[in-house]
Amino acid sequence: MEEQHIPAAPARGGPPRRRHRPPGWDRWNDEERRARWPWRSTLLLTAFVLVGSNFAAHAQHGDRLALDPFSRALLLAGSGLLLWRQRYPVPVVFGTAAVALVYVAAGYPYGPVFLPVAVACFSAVVAGHRRAAWTAVGLLWAGHLLASHWLYRRLPPAGDHPPSWIQEVGIATWVVAVLALSELVRVRREQWARERAERAQAARRRADEERLRISRELHDVLAHSISVINVQAGVGLALLDSDPEQARTALTTIKAASKEALGEVRQVLDTLRTPGEAPRAPAPGLDRLPELVEQAAGAGLTVEVEGEVPAPAPGTDLAAFRIVQEALTNVVRHSGSRRARVRFEHERGVLRLVIDDDGPATGADAGGSGNGLAGMRERAAALGGTIEAGPREDGGFRVLAVLPWKAKEENR
Repeated sequence: MEEQHIPAAPARGGPPRRRHRPPGWDRWNDEERRARWPWRSTLLLTAFVLVGSNFAAHAQHGDRLALDPFSRALLLAGSGLLLWRQRYPVPVVFGTAAVALVYVAAGYPYGPVFLPVAVACFSAVVAGHRRAAWTAVGLLWAGHLLASHWLYRRLPPAGDHPPSWIQEVGIATWVVAVLALSELVRVRREQWARERAERAQAARRRADEERLRISRELHDVLAHSISVINVQAGVGLALLDSDPEQARTALTTIKAASKEALGEVRQVLDTLRTPGEAPRAPAPGLDRLPELVEQAAGAGLTVEVEGEVPAPAPGTDLAAFRIVQEALTNVVRHSGSRRARVRFEHERGVLRLVIDDDGPATGADAGGSGNGLAGMRERAAALGGTIEAGPREDGGFRVLAVLPWKAKEENR
C-alpha cells in the first residue's frame, strides 16, 4: 500500500497555502470562465427583440405581415443562438444571419431582428474570427438586396415594393459601424494582451537580473573571504605547535574575514527580505582597497597598487572593487606567485584595471564553482564594459577590465 502524504494545515493567521493543481488547470479554468453561458444578457436581449418587434409590427401595419407563431419562433431562435456566442462564435454569427434573412424574406416587419446579428458579429470579431463575421454580414446584406429589389414580387406580402436606396445606404452604414466597433474592440483587447505580456516579460527579466546580481555578490564575497580563511587555517594548523603566537594571528585573521563575510552576506539577505527599501549599509567600493590589500597580505599575498585610486560613479565603483577582489582571490587560490600588481588608468571617461601576477599556475584543485571569470565578465557587460583575462606571454596571468566611468543607467 502506498504511503499517503497529507499536507499540513496552514499556520493560524498566516497566508493560506496554494493548493496544487494539475498542469493546465488554470488555463482550462480561465477558458471555462470566458465561456460561461451568458443567460442574463441573452434573456434581456430576447425580451427587447420580442417587445420591439411588436412595436415595429404596429408601426408597419399594412406594409408588412403581422407577427404570427412562426415569426416569433424565428425571433426566439435568433436571440437564443446568442447563448452559444462565446463557445461557438462562428456558427452563431452565421445562424443569426440566416434567421434574420429568413424573417425579412418572409415579409415580417423590420425591427430589432438585426440586433442578434450585430451582437453575434461583435462576439465573433472580438474572438478573432473576423473573416467569418464579415462573410456572414456580407451574405445577409446580399440576400437582403436580392429579396427586396429582385424577388419582392414573388415574396410576401402581396403588393410589396422595393425600399429606396437611401434606406439601403442607411442599413449599410449601420452594418459598417457595427463591424468597425467590433474591430476597434478587438484591436484594443489585443493591445491590452500585448501590454500585459510585455509587463510580465519585463518583470521576469528584472527578477532574472536581480537573481544574477545576488549570485555574483554572494560568489564574490564568499570566494574571497573563504579563500583567506582557508589559507590562514592552513597556516594556523601548521604553526599551532611550533609557533603558537603566529597561529593566534592566523586565527585572528580568520575571525576578521569571517565577520566581514557574514556582514556582507547579511546585507544581501536583507535586500532580499525588504526589496522595496534601500540598503542600510553602503555598497563596497574602491575606498576599501586598502582593506582588501590587507586581507590579501593576511593570506600571504603582497599586492602593489600602481596609479591613483579613482572614485568613479557608484555602479562602476562597486564593479571595479568586486573585479579586483575576485582577481586577487584567484591569485591566492590558483597562482604560485605571492605577488600581484593592481594598476589603475583613467582616461576619456574610461576606467582601466589591470591585475597581474607572475605565476605560474599551481594546477591544484582549489575548489569553488569556477564562475569567477564569468561573474567578472557579467559585471563589466552590465555596465557596458569588457573583461579580458588570460595567461601572459612571459608567464603569469593578467586580468584587464575596461569600464565606463559612469554606468549606462547613471548617464540617463
